[in-house]
This record gives sequence, structure tokens and C-alpha cells, in this order.
Amino acid sequence: MTSSRPYIIRALYEWILDNNCTPHILVNAEYAGIQIPAGFTKNGQITLNLSPSAVRHLHADNEALSFEGRFAGVAYRLYIPVGAVLAIYAREDGQGMAFNQEPAPTPTDEDPPPTDKPPRPSGRPTLRVVK
Repeated sequence: MTSSRPYIIRALYEWILDNNCTPHILVNAEYAGIQIPAGFTKNGQITLNLSPSAVRHLHADNEALSFEGRFAGVAYRLYIPVGAVLAIYAREDGQGMAFNQEPAPTPTDEDPPPTDKPPRPSGRPTLRVVK
């Protein structure tokens, strides 16, 4: 049988949203194949807000979660294998589920993770008044 983890993550995500709470995931930032921005981890882990207002283009399948998120005002494309997800919970009350840490799969040439990172903006940011 396939792993139940991706199904449970998707179900809890929907349940948290249905209860008007903010879904967060705790991620093993050292898991093989993960793509997250550098410098935002603590003790090899990162907590990510998955609310619809915080991320764009969230896609959750049986292999990974992928979405666009902003860190320090810069957009990044994140790729999180489901084995890297250590917990999913509601920020407001902590309700959710923690998972056992899975060993990272051995890399193969058949299915590498996507590498489509958005380009970094050049120059200093500016604001304009639009009337």
C-alpha cells in the first residue's frame, strides 16, 4: 500500500480551513529533494503558513507539496516532499497531527524535483503612487 501521509495532510489541511483556522506545517529542512529559501530554518526545521492568503498555487499530491511563498518580501517556489512534513496543525489552537520522521529516499535520475525558481528582482525596490 502507498503511504497514508499525503492523504492525511490533505484531509487535515481542509479540516483546518473548514474550521476557520490557519494551517501550518512543520518541515524537516534537511530532507533530500526539499527546495526552500536558505536562512529561514532553525535547528534543521522550518514552520510554514499554508493559508490561502499566504501561499499561491498550492499543489498537494502523493509525492510533494509545491507552492509559491514570500520570505522577507521575495517570492520563492517551494517544493516539500511529503516525507519531509513532520506535522500539520492549526496555528490558533495547535490541533492537528505529528508524523514520525521518514528516511529520505535515495535520489534517482528518473524523477528530479522541479527547479523553476522565479528570478530575483534586481535593484532597489520602489513604490509608486497610483491614482
